[in-house]
Amino acid sequence: LIPVKTLDFHGGINITLGLPILRTSPDHGTALDIAGQNKANPSSTIAALKRAAQLARNAS
Repeated sequence: LIPVKTLDFHGGINITLGLPILRTSPDHGTALDIAGQNKANPSSTIAALKRAAQLARNAS
């Protein structure tokens, strides 16, 4: 994970394979220390949602 985070920390995502459902998630922790402070960068969450949509379209 270090190379991915070094190259694109805010764009990294996880894709969980082997489940009966599609699951993607941001490739970082929950960042509870900055929750509610308007400091979080939503890029990784957006990337995970976009990839999930792309995978869902390709599966149908």
